Amino acid sequence: MGKIEIVRIYDHEQPQDAYRILVDRVWPRGISKVRARLDRWAKEIAPTADLRKWFNHEDEKYSEFRTKYEKELDSNPATSEFIDSVEAQLEKSDVLFLFAAKNIPHNQAVVLKEYAEKKLK
Repeated sequence: MGKIEIVRIYDHEQPQDAYRILVDRVWPRGISKVRARLDRWAKEIAPTADLRKWFNHEDEKYSEFRTKYEKELDSNPATSEFIDSVEAQLEKSDVLFLFAAKNIPHNQAVVLKEYAEKKLK
């Protein structure tokens, strides 16, 4: 069984043999589709535009952002399919959640990884 990892899409060092999912709603600036080498772009699972703009990657808002994003995931009709597809991929390989945010410890990919791991247990 593979594991879920989170990686900033701009990082030069990235695992090569994992299933790659971009978990941002907006395409990352300066990254070509060829360079991204995505297996999936799961923009439907990303935070809503309103939540993303409100959060603005401000550390002091992270706790509240986490709570609000988890509520969005709970009510998002795409969440169960997303979790099922991640689970299926984990049987074959590791899964990378790719994100563009500069704030590495406080972003939606961190929340989504923890959320997915809870659902998979």
